[in-house]
Amino acid sequence: MRTRCTLVSLCAGLALGVALPAFAADTAAPATTPLKHLGVATCATSVCHGKIAPQTGRDVQLNEYRIWLQQDRHSQAYRALDKPLARSMAAKLGIANASAAKVCLDCHADNVPAAARGPSFQLVDGIQCEACHGGAERWIETHSQQNATHPANLARGMYPTDQPGARAQLCLSCHLGTAGKYVTHAMIGAGHPRLRFELDTFSENQPKHFTVDADYIERKGKVDEANLWLAGQIGAARDYLTVLQSPLFARPGLFPELAFYDCFGCHHSIDKLRWTADRAGPGIGPGTLRLQKQHALIVQAAAEAIGDAAAATALGQQVTALTRAGQTDAAAMRADANRLSAQLQSVEAWTRRAFSRADLTAIRRTLLKYAADDRASDFLAAEQVELGVESLSYALGDHDRHTVDIDALYNAVKTNATFDPTQFAAVARTVSGHF
Repeated sequence: MRTRCTLVSLCAGLALGVALPAFAADTAAPATTPLKHLGVATCATSVCHGKIAPQTGRDVQLNEYRIWLQQDRHSQAYRALDKPLARSMAAKLGIANASAAKVCLDCHADNVPAAARGPSFQLVDGIQCEACHGGAERWIETHSQQNATHPANLARGMYPTDQPGARAQLCLSCHLGTAGKYVTHAMIGAGHPRLRFELDTFSENQPKHFTVDADYIERKGKVDEANLWLAGQIGAARDYLTVLQSPLFARPGLFPELAFYDCFGCHHSIDKLRWTADRAGPGIGPGTLRLQKQHALIVQAAAEAIGDAAAATALGQQVTALTRAGQTDAAAMRADANRLSAQLQSVEAWTRRAFSRADLTAIRRTLLKYAADDRASDFLAAEQVELGVESLSYALGDHDRHTVDIDALYNAVKTNATFDPTQFAAVARTVSGHF
């Protein structure tokens, strides 16, 4: 079934009336704080968030638990560990039981330490409320009070999922990974699906358990889709670089951790050549492993589109330097990853910028130009181009006018097995004049 997210079924910057705060990169993730996670049962009663239908005249719908339970695949994350694929993967990896293994539970459940589990907490609930909203020990009672405020809830330990940067960091902790929990090349080889991420699309594809109405905007502000999309791109690029600089990259043995490299630089039919100098970048020859660069490339395109030539040039140079360093040694790679990360940090304020309609149109056109010019037509980059064009079309409110063109992009990048970068570039050239 094709949903709002054309490529993912799951696995702006300024508020209107309320200014969104800058996101602190050191915001503690829900799984890392000492606050107790009380369990989904504490939220599920009919007097709390367990009502059958959304309620009117209230700040929240109060049927959030039922939406999560009946429609949200996060509620099924733990149960996936007992399915045939998970059992097969575990056997291949020498894991006795995926449902009890930390390497699996860290992303398939709210796997907080035993000391942080309340009396109603159950691992079998999977990615439950507090995995995203934070341990409720201190805010469970006060957040429902008549005089409760969002800042007060945050001060008591609720996680700021309303902030684009914080949401990106939270989602990416599993949908990209961290040094402590990462889908390795061995795991993919054993059968784990390849991870891919785009924050706006993932957010829209979730069955929403909130309504962005007047009182929501008054309490939390309104985030534009374009800012959410850009926060996801910057966050994914930075988090990838952070893990790249960790000891996980230089694993013992002959090879580094191959999951950091572009899967499809190697994994395609050998009689369908994909390498070109433009796609690979300066100094990167055919047949070489290339570090992933798709998210940084998208940020570079955005910089070029909004007229920040200095940022676009710096990002382009640093992406090229990092790709080259990935051919030499871990020390050079880490140094270049650190420089690129600092450049991405310098443009983080864009996630709170009020983009004009002309800005968003220019970014969309530049994404297509990158693809058409063969600069973003490798599979991983092509995915992000298609997703970005679609997200920006929703943000601009003209998606329905461009359905045929977006479908053409989607069909050209639907699966790696049928993907042809030359064809994708040709499709991008054809449709670019329509935007």
